[in-house]
Formats: sequence, C-alpha cells, structure tokens
Amino acid sequence: MFLDDLYHMLDPVAFSLGPLTVRWYGIAYLLGFICAGIVMWRTQRRWKLGLSVDDVFSIVIGVVFGIIIGARLFYVIFYIWGAGLSLSSPLEIFATWEGGMSFHGGLVGAVIGGSLVCRHYGISIPTICDLGVIGAPLGLFFGRCANFVNGELWGKETDLPWGVMFETGGGVYRHPSQLYEAVLEGLVIFAVLYVMSRRVPPRPQGTFMGTFLALYGVFRFLVEFVRVPDAQLGYLFGPITMGQLLSLPLVILGVVVLVGAHRLARPQTGYVDG
Repeated sequence: MFLDDLYHMLDPVAFSLGPLTVRWYGIAYLLGFICAGIVMWRTQRRWKLGLSVDDVFSIVIGVVFGIIIGARLFYVIFYIWGAGLSLSSPLEIFATWEGGMSFHGGLVGAVIGGSLVCRHYGISIPTICDLGVIGAPLGLFFGRCANFVNGELWGKETDLPWGVMFETGGGVYRHPSQLYEAVLEGLVIFAVLYVMSRRVPPRPQGTFMGTFLALYGVFRFLVEFVRVPDAQLGYLFGPITMGQLLSLPLVILGVVVLVGAHRLARPQTGYVDG
C-alpha cells in the first residue's frame, strides 16, 4: 500500500547537526510562514495597495508570534484544562516542543498579532486579514503533512486501500486523516481563494476572510468524523468532538462576514488615515 509504505519510510527528524535536531514539523511552520508572506506580497502588488516589503515582513512576524502563543494557549485551555487535566508546572504552558497546538487558537492569535502591527503602521486591518488568509492554507498544508510524518492525529480504522498502519495506532489500518485535511484545508481552500484574488479590482474587504472561515469550518467538521479525537477528551456529545465544536462557530462567523462584506462593499486598501 503506497501511503503505508511512504509513512514508514519517513523520519520525523529532518536532520541533526551535533546537539541540534531539526524536525519536519518545525520546517513545515517555517515554509508556511514564508509562503504566506510571499502570497501576501504578490497579491497586494497585484491589487496595487502600495505596501512595502518591510510592512509585509513586519506583519508576518506579528502573525508568527500570535499563532504560536494563541495556538498553544487554546490547546492548554480547551484540550488540557477542558479535559479536567492539569499541568505539572506553569512553565509547561510554553512547552510547544512537546506538541499540542490548536488551529483555532492560532487563528485568533494571528488576527491579534497582525492587527497590532497594522495599527502601529497605519495599515488596513480588514485588508491584511484578507491577504493573510489567502496564503494561510499553504501553511495548513505543510503542517498537516508534518502531522502525517509524525504519525499523530490519525483517523479511525478503515479497510480502504490507502489505509495506513501508524506506529501508535494499535496495529490496524487507519484513515490518513492528516492528508485529508492537508488536501481540503490546504490545497482546496488555497486554490479557491487564489482564483478569487486574481480579479482586479479586488473583491470587497472581508470576502476572503469570510470564505476562508466558512470553508475551513466545513472541511474540519467533516474530517472529524473519520479522525480519532484527542484521547484525553474523547467525544463530547454523541459523535461530536472538540474540533467540531470549535469549528461550527467558524462557519457561522464566516457566513456573517461574507454577508457583511457584500452589504458594505468596502474596497481593499493599504494604508488608512489616522
């Protein structure tokens, strides 16, 4: 089986240099940020927003810090404390190298981190949100591929020909749900938003953010049906998982943002007055 053979050929460690160990997960984060920054820069140039390279770089740095902090905090709050568990030490909140990052928290952190930089430089926050989510799916793609390499977040048992027997999966073939998410949350959403972004003049502020939120929420909700929930949480309400519970508000919010974008019809802009 191709995917099963591929998984067992992969090593979570990309390379080591003395005491330094570089994992594919870290490389995935780096590639995601670089690709998102490139997409933001090229898109704003096509939209003729007039942002500088330094502006885009500063925003990406703010988003990076926001994602790391938000993703970790949400994981601790909803997936550790939410399961009635406790940390061995308060410093464990910052132990990102031990795993445990929440997309939903990363999204909130990215918006806050990017917004703080935008306010400092007088850049339109709604437009930057739209630019950011066009490139964000590429980061999701690399991240989910890294989850597959790490053999984590795997799916339920399956007899489908592309099932994978993960080392920690109990000796049975399972859905490679990480790759399902990589394709849907990553490649499909990116393709949709990229095609939408080709139109000049660009679509109104909020169009891309609303589309991203709605599509991600739907895709994540559906994939959760074949993905095994976190062991410490299990299922919350019947077949509903924490991932689905956190994704439903994204769908609703995405639709609300899309409706508002259509009604307000505010043009995309770079710098704002004041």
